[in-house]
Amino acid sequence: MKPSTVAHDTFVIERTYNVPVAQVFGAWADPILKARWFAGSADALGAGYELDFRIGGREVNRGGPPGGPVYTYESQFRDIVPEQRIVYTYEMYADDTRISVSVATVQFRSQGASTNLVLTEQGVFLDGHDTAAQREEGTRSLLDSLATILPGGAS
Repeated sequence: MKPSTVAHDTFVIERTYNVPVAQVFGAWADPILKARWFAGSADALGAGYELDFRIGGREVNRGGPPGGPVYTYESQFRDIVPEQRIVYTYEMYADDTRISVSVATVQFRSQGASTNLVLTEQGVFLDGHDTAAQREEGTRSLLDSLATILPGGAS
């Protein structure tokens, strides 16, 4: 049997969006908006994507390339302060293999008519199936997608 391994890492990503905090926060809280930037389209609702945005609520997203593997993201919201922060924990799976466990905090700060978003993730990456660098790259891509659904985009 191959010995198990863990790698711990933390990354921080900052973005500025050219819309007020209420709009950026809303894009995290509204299932249709979140599905558009996080799951690829609003059509994902009911097709492997679920969002119950409340403390204790869950978010699930499944998908992957044709032929597999199927990646599954399962999260639970631990703290929500409207228009200020979201704290959630999540697990990632490749098919049935758990590849990571993370805690993430998203902070929203008003900068006049714009929003400064700071996402901090602390992850445990399991048995070499995933790395912090891969996760950070994927998260950066998701935050870029968020900009595409906001009227002012990002700066």
